[in-house]
Amino acid sequence: MSAYPESIERLIEELSHLPTIGRKSAQRLAMFLVEKPQEDVHRLADALMAVKSQVHHCSICNNLTDHEICSICEDGNRDHHVLCIVEDVPSLIAIEKTQHYRGLYHVLSGLLNPMQRIGPDDLNLEQLIHRIGTEDVEEVIIAFSPTLEGDVTANFIHDVLKDTSIRISRIASGIPMGGSLEYFDEMTLAKAMDERRNL
Repeated sequence: MSAYPESIERLIEELSHLPTIGRKSAQRLAMFLVEKPQEDVHRLADALMAVKSQVHHCSICNNLTDHEICSICEDGNRDHHVLCIVEDVPSLIAIEKTQHYRGLYHVLSGLLNPMQRIGPDDLNLEQLIHRIGTEDVEEVIIAFSPTLEGDVTANFIHDVLKDTSIRISRIASGIPMGGSLEYFDEMTLAKAMDERRNL
C-alpha cells in the first residue's frame, strides 16, 4: 500500500515513464509540483497541452514545428543546395548549436536496423529521394552517429545516390577536440586513422 494519496501516486507513476526519470526522481518532481502555486502548475499543464496540439513535423524536412514549414526551411538566407541528413531532431539541434552549418536538413526519424526490422519503408527515405529529385541539391551531408546502424543507413543512402551528380559526404568521426589519445578505445582510434586528412 502506498504512503502517498492516490492522486500523487498516479502522478508519480506517470512521471516515472519519462526518459531518465526513475521512481525516486518522479517522487521528488511530484512533491515539487504539489508544493507549487496552482497557477504555476496550470502554466505547465497548458504548455504540455500546447505542445501536443500545436507541434508537428515540417512538411518539407520532417523537423518539429508549430507552423506548416519549419523556420529553417523558410529561411531564404540558408544554402538550399546543401542538404544534411540526420537521424532525428535532437541531432539537427546539436548541429544547429554549432552555428557552423547554413544549409538545409532532412530528418529520417530513425536509422536502418535489420535486427529490429526497421527497413527503408519505416524511415523518411521516400520523401528524401523525392526532395533530391525535385530540389536543386548539389551536396548531401550524412550526419549520423558512428554506429553500426548509422553505417548501414549511410551506405544505403550512398547506394541510392551514387549514380547522380550530387556530392555525397559524411561527417568525420574519431578523436574529439581536447581529447587525450591514451583514453580512447581501439575502434575510435582506428576510425580516426582511417579518416585522416592532409594538412
